[in-house]
Formats: sequence, structure tokens, C-alpha cells
Amino acid sequence: MIRLLVFVFFLFQAIACHPQSASKTKTADTAVRTGADQLNTFYKPLLGKRVALVVNHTSLIGKTHLADTLKALGVNIVTIFGPEHGFRGNAADGEHVNDSIDVKTGIPLVSLYGKNKKPTPQQLENVDVVVFDIQDVGTRFYTYISTMHYAMEACAESNKKMIVLDRPNPNDFVDGPMNENPFQSFVAMHPIPTAHGLTVGELAQMINGEGWLTNKLKCDLEIIQVKNWKHGQAYDLPVGPSPNLPNNQAIRLYPSICLFEGTVISVGRGTPFPFQAIGNPELNEMNFTFTPVTIKGVAVKPPHENKLCYGVDLRNEIPARRINLGYLLTIYKAYPEKEKFFNSYFDVLAATPKLKQQIQQGMTEDQIRETWKSELDRYKKMRQKYLLYP
Repeated sequence: MIRLLVFVFFLFQAIACHPQSASKTKTADTAVRTGADQLNTFYKPLLGKRVALVVNHTSLIGKTHLADTLKALGVNIVTIFGPEHGFRGNAADGEHVNDSIDVKTGIPLVSLYGKNKKPTPQQLENVDVVVFDIQDVGTRFYTYISTMHYAMEACAESNKKMIVLDRPNPNDFVDGPMNENPFQSFVAMHPIPTAHGLTVGELAQMINGEGWLTNKLKCDLEIIQVKNWKHGQAYDLPVGPSPNLPNNQAIRLYPSICLFEGTVISVGRGTPFPFQAIGNPELNEMNFTFTPVTIKGVAVKPPHENKLCYGVDLRNEIPARRINLGYLLTIYKAYPEKEKFFNSYFDVLAATPKLKQQIQQGMTEDQIRETWKSELDRYKKMRQKYLLYP
């Protein structure tokens, strides 16, 4: 009898444990794996090559930086190029980053922000292949894609191969006004909408395919694709992609809130909740308040520094999967001196003068969005050619 009970006990345990084991295997098999996570796919061909990395603090394999991982595997990394915010991601927006030596690896660091946005032929002279691995947030004015463009162009001009380790887009939708000439800048390099609905790998293919590099050059490009992710699938970033996008709430609000950077309104820089609040000292009929201050490596002399701002707390807002113009229209309507509301940077961010004019004319959000439709439809059709994760 005792033997029978023991047998039944272990049989029950085996049956009970089997589905759990299968579930764990399934979870592991279906986990999102970035390009960098697929180390065995790309690191062996790098052995014996002189490698340059275009990376920052988001370039992680688990919790280890790509540079540290590749160096430990014997890859010869000769240069690390860092974008805005620097290699370790600890420089504030617009802050100058000097060339230096990485203390941890001893590898030379070259800044691709400021005057030198594009690797020079001299900087690529002793390089065989360039690896790009930076997490983007899916908007035209987020400068990492501009850095990728210049890296591709430099590689094309110097006959170097470029490998893009792809990552999901956390703002994976297509929306907003299209970039118009002459509104082309480091925050508006490509004829794409505000939210482009692409991964960096897909955008790199579009840049090549549409002939957007100087003289319509083509970059020798290889994309290490993301596994177990497709368009429309939600994705939370494991690390903030820049000092003022510290969490997923800020990241998801960013496509709509960033336009306020071209106005007199603070987006919460210099507070513990950047891009999760909007306000101004003149909006004193609003209940929520905050006071921006300088925070080293995050916000240097932020707008309305040391002044009490009144506005709206967005930390508990559920961000829409589109450009939400409601914030902009509401705050513009509430601001007392409308002739001072916009500054010259607004048209640069919007990449068109039309949006400001439409707001000033009192158009509704639906009316403004209707003016985007035909160009967005054309863009979506073109975009289909470059999708890797339909």
C-alpha cells in the first residue's frame, strides 16, 4: 500500500510538472531577441577584422555592454563612435561630448555629436567593418537615426561594410506630418513622418533603397534581424535610451510631447519626470506644479530653471498609439500670450511650417490630421517594401 501511494505521488508530480516545463520552454523560445542577443550570428565573422562600433549605453546583451562582450570574445575593436549623450549615455541633450579613451576597455572613443557628426575617411582608415547597435524610439527627431545615416554614408564613401543589430520600435506606428524641404536638419534628415513605424534596420534599408545617401550611394549593409517580434507588438525598453527618457511612460509620450520643445512650454526637463509633464509659469490657473533645476548629465539650464511652472501631470496618462495633438492644442489655447508661444525651433521639429499655421488658425485635431492623410498613405505604401517584420 505504501509503495502504491509513493508511486501515485511521483506520477502526480510528473504530470503536474510537465506542463510547467513546457511552458518555460515555450516562453524561452518566444522571447524577443534583439540583433545583439544573437551573438553567434555575427561575432565569428568579425574575428580577424578591425571593427568600429557605433553604440551607446543601450547596446546591451543582457546586462553586459556589446563592446565588453565582443572584446572578451577576441574581437579587435579599434574605435567606438558615440552619438548624442555619449557612449555611456550620461550627457544631457545638446551637451558637447569630447573624444577620449574608454576607461574600461582602453578603446578610443570618437564623438559623433557636435561638429563631427559623420566618421571621417581618416577615422575609418584602419577599420574593416562598422557595427551599429543603438536603441531608437521611432520618431524622426530622435537623433540616433541621423547618426546611423551619417555612419552609412561614411561607410559607403570608404567602401566599408556596416552591420546593423536591429531592435524593436517601442513607438511602432505611422503618424504625423511629413518632412518638407527646406526643413532638413539633424532632427529631420529624411522624408518620413514624425512617427515612422520602422526599426532602425528597416529604416537603414529604406535609406539605401530610396537613394537618400549623398550622390545616391549605397552602403554595403547587413541587418541582424530581431526574433519573435512583429509590427504592432508592444515592447518595453529595458533601459532608458537617453537621460530625459528614463522610463517607458516618457518614451511613449515622447512622439507627442517633443513638439513642445519648440514652444515656451517646459516638458519637465530638470525634474524627476522629464517628458511626463508640461507646464509654464504663466499657466497659473492649472493645479499641477513643478520647478525645473539643473541636473548634471540630464538637464543643463533647463527651460524656466528655478521657476515654478503650472501645468499638467502626464505620469498616469495612457499614451495613445498616435501623435496626440490634444496636448498641444489645449496648452496653446490656455497660454495667455499666443504670439510668444512658438519659437523658431518648432518648424524644425515639425519639419513643416504648416502645423504651426494650422494651430494658429484654430483648426481642430481632426482637421489637422486630415491634411496628413494623403502623404501618409503614400509613405505607408513605400514603407511596405522595407518591412522585415510584417
